[in-house]
Amino acid sequence: MNWELSQRATHLVNSLIPSAETLRIAVHEIPGGGRVLDCGISAEGGLGAGLALAQVCTAGLAEISLTGGQIEGHGWPHVLVATDHPVAACLFSQYAGWQIGVEKFFAMGSGPMRAVAAREEVFHKLAYHETATTTVGVLEGRKLPTAAVFQFLTDKTGIAPQQTTLLIAPTASAAGNFQVVARVVETALHKLFELGFDVNRIRSAVGTAPLSPVAHDDLTGIGRTNDAILYGGRVTLWVRGDDESIAAIGPKVPSLAAACYGEPFLKIFEKAGHDFYKIDPQLFSPAEIVFQNLDTGKVQTFGHIAPHLLKVSFGI
Repeated sequence: MNWELSQRATHLVNSLIPSAETLRIAVHEIPGGGRVLDCGISAEGGLGAGLALAQVCTAGLAEISLTGGQIEGHGWPHVLVATDHPVAACLFSQYAGWQIGVEKFFAMGSGPMRAVAAREEVFHKLAYHETATTTVGVLEGRKLPTAAVFQFLTDKTGIAPQQTTLLIAPTASAAGNFQVVARVVETALHKLFELGFDVNRIRSAVGTAPLSPVAHDDLTGIGRTNDAILYGGRVTLWVRGDDESIAAIGPKVPSLAAACYGEPFLKIFEKAGHDFYKIDPQLFSPAEIVFQNLDTGKVQTFGHIAPHLLKVSFGI
C-alpha cells in the first residue's frame, strides 16, 4: 500500500502556516533552499507546536494528545498516542533513523522524507519506498538548516529544495521535548522490528508516557525524554497470529531486558562516553508492553514502570 506519507504531512504543514503566530513558531524561506518551521530555536514554541511536530512525524496517521496521569501520587501530564496504522506511522515516518550531518550542521531526522529516501534497513526489509513531488522532515537539532542541508536531502530524495519543508526544535524546548516523548509507541515497534518480530502482525497501538519537564540544556533533555519512555512508557499492541511467539519474545521487549537498566539515562549515557552506540540497544523500549491477541483473545503483559527513577530524573 502507498501511504502517501509526504502528501499527508505536506497538507498538515500547510494547515499550520496560518496559525504560526498562535503556535509561537516562525516560518523561514531559506535562500537557495526550502521552507523551515522553527518550533523552538529562536521561536518559543509550546505544547501546540510539540503536538504539531508529533503529528507531522507520524504523517497524521496517529491521534496524539495530552491526558492526565500520576507519578507516585503526583498529578502529571502524559502524552497519549493511538494509531490503527502503527507500521506506517511509526516505522516508515516517525522513527528518527536518519543522521543528517552537513558541514557544521547535525540533526536527527524523522518524518516522511525518510520513506522517500528509503535508505534504512527497515525500508528494505519491509519493502517500502515512496515517490513524491513534495516532502517533509522533522529535525531534532539546535541550528536552523542551511541551503546545503536542503541540497543534501535533495540528493537523497530527488525532491527539489523548494518542495521540501523541514520542522525543527531542540530537545531542550517545549515542542522538542513533547515530540520525543510522543515516540513511546514507535520505540516499541522499533524494538520488536530489531528482535525479528513480524511487525505487520501489529494492527493497532496505544501508548502513554509522562511528559518530561523541559530541560535547561539538550543533554539533560535527552536524559529526561528517554527516561519518560524507558521508565514511564506503557504501550498496548493489538496483534494477530499465535500466542506462543509473543510469549517467547515478550520478556525481551521492555526496557528492563537491558543489562544497564535501572539508572537514569543520563548516567547510562555518561558511562557510555556519550556514545549512543555503546549503550545496550535492548534498553530503548517502553517500560511496559501489553499484547492483546485479536485472534485468540489472550492478553500478555511484560515489564513495569519505575516511578522512583522518574522522580529522580524529573526532580520531583
